Amino acid sequence: MDSKRALSTALISATALTAFGGTPARAESAPPTKTRAWTTPALPKTRIWTTPARPKTRVWTTKAQPQITAEKPASRNKRIALGQVVQRSWNLKEFRCLDNLWTRESNWNHRARNRSSGAYGIPQALPAGKMRGAGHDWRSNPETQIRWGLAYIKGRYGRPCGAWGHFRSHNWY
Repeated sequence: MDSKRALSTALISATALTAFGGTPARAESAPPTKTRAWTTPALPKTRIWTTPARPKTRVWTTKAQPQITAEKPASRNKRIALGQVVQRSWNLKEFRCLDNLWTRESNWNHRARNRSSGAYGIPQALPAGKMRGAGHDWRSNPETQIRWGLAYIKGRYGRPCGAWGHFRSHNWY
């Protein structure tokens, strides 16, 4: 049993060494019952890397300026809308889409009426009485109209840029 174990150990180590590029030290004519001595090429020294207890943190700074500059709208109705857009956590791009949309619809006039369809207010609600759910003063209060219009846009399109995209392709929202 001992010679079988020595032979299998020699075969296993020979297989492993040839896989890693080892070369036999003796010629192939050696008797098969004896174990062969193998030499291996010098392996590089290995290093064990340890991580520090605390990771290093750095502060990233940039001199780049934002592409969209925030400016206070001149119109009172636009300022109200900007405040409500910010409360909904929508960004300035969404406000610009809303501005484009409602400028085309009513030019931000809270008393705007479409004579042919009967749409009314800043968001041009049709029928106009739908805004009654936002407040009893929906005919005269731009804040109520804007609140209703943003809720309508969120429910139907998700965000103002979605409503603006629909308006550009269908000419209504």
